[in-house]
Amino acid sequence: MTGLPRFKRMLLLALIMCLLYPSAALAKVPRVSAGAAVLMDVTTGQLYFTKNATRRADPASLTKLMTAVVALENGKLDDIVTITNRSSSVEMGSIIDLRKGDKLTLEELLKAALVTSANDSTVAIAEHIGGSHERFVSMMNLKAVALGLFGTRYINTNGYHHPNHYTTARDLAVLTRYALGLPRINELVQTQEATVHWVEPQEREKKIINSNRLLSSGYDGIDGVKTGTTPIAGNCLIASATRDGRRLIAVGLNCYDRYRDCRTLLDYGFEVVQPVTVAGAGEKVSQAAVTGGVQPIVDAVAKDMLEVRIDPDFLPKLEQRLEVKETLQAPVKKGQSLGEAVCFLDGQEIGRVNLVAGQDVPRRGWHRQMWDKVFD
Repeated sequence: MTGLPRFKRMLLLALIMCLLYPSAALAKVPRVSAGAAVLMDVTTGQLYFTKNATRRADPASLTKLMTAVVALENGKLDDIVTITNRSSSVEMGSIIDLRKGDKLTLEELLKAALVTSANDSTVAIAEHIGGSHERFVSMMNLKAVALGLFGTRYINTNGYHHPNHYTTARDLAVLTRYALGLPRINELVQTQEATVHWVEPQEREKKIINSNRLLSSGYDGIDGVKTGTTPIAGNCLIASATRDGRRLIAVGLNCYDRYRDCRTLLDYGFEVVQPVTVAGAGEKVSQAAVTGGVQPIVDAVAKDMLEVRIDPDFLPKLEQRLEVKETLQAPVKKGQSLGEAVCFLDGQEIGRVNLVAGQDVPRRGWHRQMWDKVFD
């Protein structure tokens, strides 16, 4: 077995373990009550767990994450927003009781939207940024397309139920990964409590508390993100946590217990998913044919170490695809680029590494090439 490439040795050992301990392969996979769920790595975008990840679902107030993204990218935090009759008339769900003629900065309205999920604040944001609520919703849909959220469509800014207002667990994870890259959103989604201040009337302020109970639960590394609840959407949650420099996003939609579900997913990502070295730097991965060289093949070796993160139980499902040049013309220099090795799990790319020539392959002399042509 020692003569096999590392990748083949890993698969062989994993298959042997599955044969010896057939029940172990399913022992660690998380079980959640959510109707749809995903677990994503913020750095790589890799999905470690999926359940109905692309099935349409009602996002409820998770919608407000896109509202905040569009607002931040098209407005300024110190913009003064004047409250209109439409935004002041919002009465359903969580509100901060905006009144017609009130003035607040865009930053304070974003704070209300992300921390306490205020529905009136999102309407005020939309009218200020888009000129109208409807135009702002169009901006939200354009942003969804730009981010590749092809299972998402918005009808409003706050998540009120509508048959044409929907998303998917995967799209929400992709959106959250993007949103967390915006510093003010990243800060607000982990704020446990704050105070909203008015510009006019100047004396008015309102203390708000985050509806995400995970933030005050003592869960190790918790740092976001957003709750959502309606009778049709059920209990929804996007949670994020960071440990040892790794940040993960858990999305649970229509959950019986959203907090337990997201804790379970995050625990799985931090405690079960492990780094696995598929190929060491300089390790032979494949070979490539050489034309006109003193030898007919050259070793294709990994330029750098290829490490992937994976649940060890899924090693038998790991695929390696080699994208190596079919033929090379001598001379070949050591370190010359030959292609790539790409690792996939369930069709998802989880890592790749450049392959280079492991040795020089000089060109054959002209007399040897003539000889080969005559007697080929």
